[in-house]
Amino acid sequence: SYSRFRAIGVIMNITFVKYVKDPITEKNISVMATIDGNENLCVPLDTDNRHYQAILEWVADGNTIEEAD
Repeated sequence: SYSRFRAIGVIMNITFVKYVKDPITEKNISVMATIDGNENLCVPLDTDNRHYQAILEWVADGNTIEEAD
């Protein structure tokens, strides 16, 4: 869903987020996201990353990160 979130004073429009798995370990290592109309942004699962912080707010607002393929 379309949502606006603020991270470090910047409003981000998040419309899509999907986990990316490491092909060897099968663990989620990052997410692919559409933020501010920019598709396929690779965002690390790092709480110090401003994009990931906004994604966590997006999830807290009731949105869901899609599972990896």
